[in-house]
Amino acid sequence: MRVIARMNIGGPAMQVTALMRGLDTEHFDHRVYCGLVGPDEADYVDLCAPDVRVRRVATLGRSVRPADDLRALIRLTSAMRRFRPHIVHTHTAKAGVLGRLAAVMAGVPVRVHTFHGHLLHGYFSPPKTRLIVHTERMLAKRTDHLVAVGGQVRDDLVSARIGRAGQYHVVPPGTDLGPLPDRETARRTLGLPLDAPVVAYVGRVTGIKRPDRFVEVARAVRRDLPTARFVVCGDGDLLPEVAATAGDVDGALLLLGWRADVETVYAAADVVLLTSDNEGMPVSLIEAGLAGLPAVATRVGGVPEVVQDEVTGLLATTRAGELAAHTVRLLGDDRLRLRMGRHAQAWTTERFSAERLVSDMRDLYTSIAVDQGWWPSSSLAEQETR
Repeated sequence: MRVIARMNIGGPAMQVTALMRGLDTEHFDHRVYCGLVGPDEADYVDLCAPDVRVRRVATLGRSVRPADDLRALIRLTSAMRRFRPHIVHTHTAKAGVLGRLAAVMAGVPVRVHTFHGHLLHGYFSPPKTRLIVHTERMLAKRTDHLVAVGGQVRDDLVSARIGRAGQYHVVPPGTDLGPLPDRETARRTLGLPLDAPVVAYVGRVTGIKRPDRFVEVARAVRRDLPTARFVVCGDGDLLPEVAATAGDVDGALLLLGWRADVETVYAAADVVLLTSDNEGMPVSLIEAGLAGLPAVATRVGGVPEVVQDEVTGLLATTRAGELAAHTVRLLGDDRLRLRMGRHAQAWTTERFSAERLVSDMRDLYTSIAVDQGWWPSSSLAEQETR
């Protein structure tokens, strides 16, 4: 039984979808329980995965509301007692709390939690961060296996004494990208000039992503490359602020909202830009690589595990001037940009495919089933021959 706070567009929903689609039903009877997306978010299931059945728990959403959270806990506990799963696997912070507590109350044999990033830096005030850390430490003691999407995420959590190093499994994200339209078609679809340099951002437009820094970079790039255009594919609480600054870049900023055909955005772009203060393993950079695009990104969290500096893209500090200089460098050097794009495509295809994600998680579940005596030890050998 898989529990996630909400299936909004982003890495966790993509990973859950890949697992729901990819794990074979002959060996895995699995269900996903989730809350509702927020008013400034798009539902990944509705937009991109209508084939994936989810069971909605209306009070399981992102916001912390004690009465609703208690109702969600009761609902999850009841569902677990009816379904009687061998494993409860939780994703995202709030679902990790309620889902694991429900699993303890329902007597579920094995509890697994995935950290798709962490809330240790840049999200909350110091007192609230300390409360989150304390809560995660307590929950880790009642969790059998902890999954981190990258080595840096794992190391940060272990340093914060959230779980033991031996509890962790590093399972990088995995995703696929639909067929890309040709560049001209993509630009005509989005209303972009055919011959202008285009820089894209794909993701939530919220504080930790620093959309204000994105706009600052756009201004700086435009001073060197006046024809450059910037595209934002996403939505969030800070989108109105970004829209209000669009005039600061002379109408060169295009706000698309969420799109089901995100591959069109990548096909139209020359470079993908990420300006975040903190990240787990950003799926947007993985998608950019799959599309053959180099990235310019802040060197935070697990970003260096996705973008190889000077090979598949350029990494920078959080200073807008440095990000802008890297962006101008790539836009002004076709050979370098195309070479990095080819390397990015090869690297992400090998390391971050949905097939690899499903294989890694199947191996973890199989090892659990063998250790618990649910499956014979020969099951491990069968997995190794796949």
